[in-house]
Amino acid sequence: MGDNEKNNLSDSVGKKVFFLYPTASVQNQIITELIQQEFEVYISKDHARLARALKRYPASVLFINIDEGMSGQEWERWIGGIFTTIPEIKIGIFSSSTDEELREKFITKLHVSCGFMSLKLDMEKTLPKILEVLNVLNVKGRRKYLRATTEREPTASINMPFNGDFLKGGIKDISVVGIACVFENDPGLKKNELVRNIQIRLQSILIKAEAVVFGSRDDEHGERIYVMLFTQRIDSDVKVKIRKYIQFNLQSKMDLIA
Repeated sequence: MGDNEKNNLSDSVGKKVFFLYPTASVQNQIITELIQQEFEVYISKDHARLARALKRYPASVLFINIDEGMSGQEWERWIGGIFTTIPEIKIGIFSSSTDEELREKFITKLHVSCGFMSLKLDMEKTLPKILEVLNVLNVKGRRKYLRATTEREPTASINMPFNGDFLKGGIKDISVVGIACVFENDPGLKKNELVRNIQIRLQSILIKAEAVVFGSRDDEHGERIYVMLFTQRIDSDVKVKIRKYIQFNLQSKMDLIA
């Protein structure tokens, strides 16, 4: 795959953002907000596993808490090695150190381009800097919404009233915009049909919504898949829960390799 093809693919699906050894305040005040703004965010607490995983996602952005995991000199060697094997990766640093020489070393010698941020500051004040970096790097690309694939997960299900009965089914994928789902018994839903009082279960999360049937198709097994778009009346709280689940879903899959 050539550079132009890689760039086009990255623009269409967006880039991944990794946080290595994040503190509780970074997780609660920065990562939580990035998730709600539809960034594809992952947490890692193993630099060796992450180094291997990053080779699969060379266009990623990585923020490292250098106060954890290794000594300063070890971090210098590790980051230098990452840049050697993955030159296109972008890296930012978190640290509680106030040593200006250390800061200068990471920025000028190691060419860390996404900032050197103090862990002593309120992370709410640091968040705008992170957002600015991610937007300048066009991390989202042309992708507007994150989507989680759930077709092999029995804990993602749908239940809704239909013609005096209740339809039960499984969810193929979900975003804050809508879902793709299949039912135990095909209800023959029509395009643009409004469906109210939908109950969606995502792990232990139960949410209620209404949706409009966007369309349907048959998969390779002859199973009818319905695509349903949530209406504008979906609660903001429901969107928050869906985004949290999507991040949990994506993180679970990433944990298998990183």
